[in-house]
Amino acid sequence: MPQPIRSDGAGATDLGPRNIMLDMQNPDMLVPPATDAGTMPNMRFSFSDAPMQLNHGGWSRQVTIRELPIATTIAGVNMRLTPGGVRELHWHTQAEWSFMILGRARITAVDQDGRNFIADVGPGDLWYFPPGIPHSIQGLEEGCEFLLVFDDGHFSDFDTLSISDWFAHTPKDVLSANFGVPESTFANIPKAQRYIFQAAVPGPIDSQAVPDPFGTVPKTFAHRLLAQTPLITPGGSVRIVDSTNFPISNKIAAALVEVKPGAMRELHWHPNNDEWQYYLSGTGRMTVFAANGVARTFNVRAGDVGYVPFANGHYVQNTGDQSLWFLEIFKSDRFADVSLNQWMALTPHQLVEDNLHVGPELIYALRKEKYPVVKYPGFSYYPK
Repeated sequence: MPQPIRSDGAGATDLGPRNIMLDMQNPDMLVPPATDAGTMPNMRFSFSDAPMQLNHGGWSRQVTIRELPIATTIAGVNMRLTPGGVRELHWHTQAEWSFMILGRARITAVDQDGRNFIADVGPGDLWYFPPGIPHSIQGLEEGCEFLLVFDDGHFSDFDTLSISDWFAHTPKDVLSANFGVPESTFANIPKAQRYIFQAAVPGPIDSQAVPDPFGTVPKTFAHRLLAQTPLITPGGSVRIVDSTNFPISNKIAAALVEVKPGAMRELHWHPNNDEWQYYLSGTGRMTVFAANGVARTFNVRAGDVGYVPFANGHYVQNTGDQSLWFLEIFKSDRFADVSLNQWMALTPHQLVEDNLHVGPELIYALRKEKYPVVKYPGFSYYPK
């Protein structure tokens, strides 16, 4: 049974009521590293602690500022659609960015100039819909599960603008006048928002095509992230996606990071905005450093959301025996990070030595090239 006692003898046994399973999942909360100091807000929340919204056709759950108060810039929704399950025709006041976790889906959209978009997406694919652009998502033969990201921490997926909700709250004579059909046409319209509902699996995409006199959208709403050539380092890999290679995505930037066993996402920070993380697989620990000696360590695992405030230094270590995969997501049109190693390497050596009281052993090991994920023979991290 884990006890809140550090190896140096600090702490004491906990013999009172406690959640042993939770303590085992969060060893660095029970026994914080000696380098943790000061008061820092919570920066981790699990989707498993978020309530499920169950519907015929799928489910959803969300992590917003209501669940993770520090997460002001980004909100996330985890959604599952059955084969044929539909996230109804709708639109948002926020931008929507998505990562397909498993399965396949069909997405549709129409832009403000009447140009349409219909595409099938699979594991590792992304989509992005700008604010106000109407769209839909439907599970294909095996269904699908995906992460939705919105550029506003206050977002709620239950407050979106839906076609069924608008129809239900519009008089039938108004609908009749708008579409030029009898009021009886609307006798069976839904009485409330449908949100997610069950339908038949759609046919092949060619059979669902809708000829558009205005053509398709000029910038694709989908992106094949796994088709990108990754930046590979000895400790893992990184794929970066932002407006430079996914032009429509001008409000969300992201990186898909792999950290191999014994490796770590290097000490770094981001100069453009807060970081919102989603852990896809594996286990790890994230340490965040703020000003005035404040630091805190959080244990993370698949299904968790992590958050790092703007410009706070941080790193992520793999604590398991399999690769740790996670997404770094930003409310920005560009991905940007500052490497502590690279900064020191490109600063006058004497200045670094005088600041840190270090010698040539460190100075000559510094790298001018950035390695987002690091692992050195003989100096790798392995949990004790």
